Amino acid sequence: MSLKNKLNRLKPHMTGGATVINNTPPPETARIEIPFLPKWESENVAPYFLDQDYCLIREVKYPLTQKHGHYHFHDFLTAIDIWNKQPISHPLSAEGHSAEELFFFDTETTGLGGGAGNTIFLLGYASVIGENLVLRQHILPHPGAEVPLYQSFLEKVNYKTLVTYNGKSFDWPQVKTRHTLVRDHVPKLPAFGHFDLFHAAKRLWKHKLDRLKLAVVEKDVLGIERQDDIPGYLAPMIYFDFVDSKQPDGMLGIIKHNEIDILSLVTLYTHLTFQLCGRDINQTRKESFEVGRWYASLGEKGEAAKVLTKLAGGSDFTSLQAKLALAYQAKKEQNWETGLPLFIEVADAENPTLSIEACIETAKIYEHKIKDYKRALNYCQKAVEIINNTKTPAQKVQQQLESRLTRLEGKFAKFQMKCNGSSYLDVL
Repeated sequence: MSLKNKLNRLKPHMTGGATVINNTPPPETARIEIPFLPKWESENVAPYFLDQDYCLIREVKYPLTQKHGHYHFHDFLTAIDIWNKQPISHPLSAEGHSAEELFFFDTETTGLGGGAGNTIFLLGYASVIGENLVLRQHILPHPGAEVPLYQSFLEKVNYKTLVTYNGKSFDWPQVKTRHTLVRDHVPKLPAFGHFDLFHAAKRLWKHKLDRLKLAVVEKDVLGIERQDDIPGYLAPMIYFDFVDSKQPDGMLGIIKHNEIDILSLVTLYTHLTFQLCGRDINQTRKESFEVGRWYASLGEKGEAAKVLTKLAGGSDFTSLQAKLALAYQAKKEQNWETGLPLFIEVADAENPTLSIEACIETAKIYEHKIKDYKRALNYCQKAVEIINNTKTPAQKVQQQLESRLTRLEGKFAKFQMKCNGSSYLDVL
């Protein structure tokens, strides 16, 4: 709201409550000149006026038959249907949601830090409306136009769940910070659920990706190749140049970058759903293992067992990992009959890292649950031997093993004395 309008609102209070006749005609916001408006309009961008200021809004519609990477947008509808027909307790489950209720969201800012000094100059989002995926982007033409920016953004927001990439840590906290500065003039921020796909990507692909930037995931996982894309780190510089020159060319490049980010969120959510629900026929064994391990960490025992059991039939590294994960799940359930053979199988395998871990767990079960100190001692010694032979850098583990070894030797000696009818103190 302009200073002039604020003063006009205060006039009745300044005159003791007397009515003030204002003969000044209201400002005609349509008279605001938008620099390079024809260029903006050719790119589906239109001004949004509020009081004596404005922001810019771009709207593009994609038919659901459009393909982005390995998937069509209508595959996202299939993903939502899968979650609703296959109810699983999972952080990315859309059970109870329709496709229209998910809100794919991304921002562009003047910096990567937090706090009030970082300005959001582009709010972008997409959602399914009818037979289309509708993408809208709200653009800040100059730093003083945040009221029309947030007013235009919030007046139509009626979705249940945000879908972002690292949005829990960055994008949405930034929105909250900037909204605080204009909250007296714009609608309240709605309460949202939140699917942050960054954490899912990290769980499933950290084993094969050096970096987990969205552009890397796009290229190496989703089959999306960007052409002539503006790097994100140049966005602040380009925006400040746009504020000075009003030339839209550079900003249009950032807008396209943001658009691809948002469309990729739709593809990524679809792909993650197909991976988590066993619908991706090209899923690798390593990806399947990460899915099973994720379910296990969530306490989804049935889903975890279903995925991991399929992997546990071989002797390769992934099979050994699956056996170890199943053994730990059985241990949590105190199902020693199931867990112990799996630990022994991994302990006897020729993989130093996994074998050491499995030997220790096997020794624990024999010592504390079965009270077979000889076998516990054997597996403890085997773990020490593997460390010594392979020079595995496990100093802390070795120290713990030596303490365990000393304790087990004492327990086994007591057990032998008892069996021979002698007193342990007599032997000492």
